[in-house]
Amino acid sequence: MSGKKLAKDFTKGSIPKQMFWFMLPFMASNGLQVLYSTVDMVIVGRYVGTAGISAVSQSSLILNFATMVCLGFANAGQILVSQALGAGKKKEVNDIIGTLFTVILGMGLVFSAVVLLFLKPIQTIMNIPLESLAYSADYMIICGAGLVFTAGYNMVSAVLRGMGDSKRPFMFICLASVINLVLDVLFTGYMGMEVAGAAWATIIGQAVSFLFSLYYLYKNKEAFGFDFKWTSYYPKKKYVQLIMSLGTPMALQSGCINISMLYVNSMINGIGVVASATFGVGCKIDDIINKIAQGIQMAAMPMISQNIAAGEIKRSKQVVHSAWTFAFIFTVTCMILYVVFGEQMFMLFSDDPAVHALSGTFISAILWMFPAFIIMRGTFAFIQGIGNAKLGFVLSLLDGVILRIGLSWLLGIVLDFGFYGFVLGYGLAPYGCAIPGLIYFLSGKWEKRKTLADQL
Repeated sequence: MSGKKLAKDFTKGSIPKQMFWFMLPFMASNGLQVLYSTVDMVIVGRYVGTAGISAVSQSSLILNFATMVCLGFANAGQILVSQALGAGKKKEVNDIIGTLFTVILGMGLVFSAVVLLFLKPIQTIMNIPLESLAYSADYMIICGAGLVFTAGYNMVSAVLRGMGDSKRPFMFICLASVINLVLDVLFTGYMGMEVAGAAWATIIGQAVSFLFSLYYLYKNKEAFGFDFKWTSYYPKKKYVQLIMSLGTPMALQSGCINISMLYVNSMINGIGVVASATFGVGCKIDDIINKIAQGIQMAAMPMISQNIAAGEIKRSKQVVHSAWTFAFIFTVTCMILYVVFGEQMFMLFSDDPAVHALSGTFISAILWMFPAFIIMRGTFAFIQGIGNAKLGFVLSLLDGVILRIGLSWLLGIVLDFGFYGFVLGYGLAPYGCAIPGLIYFLSGKWEKRKTLADQL
């Protein structure tokens, strides 16, 4: 297997055709990755009940916060790899990958320590319902201890995405999903380990996936573009600075969104465990749809990076247009399914009639969010692909903190719309990112920016 077979050239050929085949494994991978926590919630809902669902959904927010911060820095490495390949600087790829390995795995260990040391203060801040408190502790302790495996998998996948490879990340997540499903049923259902069983199933699946991906890449290291020598793991100052300068805004933007989720959840938790469980289930369904659609954005980002580094401005614009087209088709289809089968989707997660009754309120409010995400699939991939992480952070701050928290508070508490207001505020916030991002893309001001490839 040669390096040419692994790294793809997106500076030539049909963009819609390339994107279609490139995005499918990403969409499938994201769907399977969401399946991790989805399977946890479904099985916990069946065997433990509403309190268990609330515990898993609330605990997942903290763990997702750590994961998304690590992913922000991993995506910075992905962009550097893509632009290095687009500029023909293949020798630099090995140093970028080695530095990224050390940085991301180190972050995973730090987050594990934080979750374990500050468990009780975290639960207090989140205002987790009393019925779910013990379950939440079990889930966060077990999954928190294994965050290094989650960070490691996302790091390997980000590098492969940067090289234009979407098939191998799908293969790795398939392995993890099968293990998680089997162990979830065994531990939670048959062995009666409750929420702790779901946590063990999740972390074992992620650990096996990460270790297998490392073994696979080591056996094919020539094609991967990394020699796996111990000296290569020593972080290079130049690439640490680039990863930190590019990754910090990306990590902060992911952190902002997760912080807003924690704050909105805290407000909703004050209504009661039924509202908490309904919002948790609704967000999980929404997460499934959006994570799958993010496969379009993930495919567009390295395609844009390569073409920008190669000076192909027109092709970069065409990538965004193709992303919008695919996002429109997928999102409208999902909206129709949500309207027709929404309550049935909630029934998959919970047997509680009170949750079913409240599901219609969630659906009617959250549907306002979907048009914004159609726009963002193209524009946000573009902003990240060209390496304008600071703009991405500002827009995410506007979306994730100012509007998401502000609108939820305004509509849910000040205007006293209750549960509907909290969800509606949460759903309208992404327009604060979508509309300014669209204006920036259409303005053409980005054409004067220097590429990251010039600094490698």
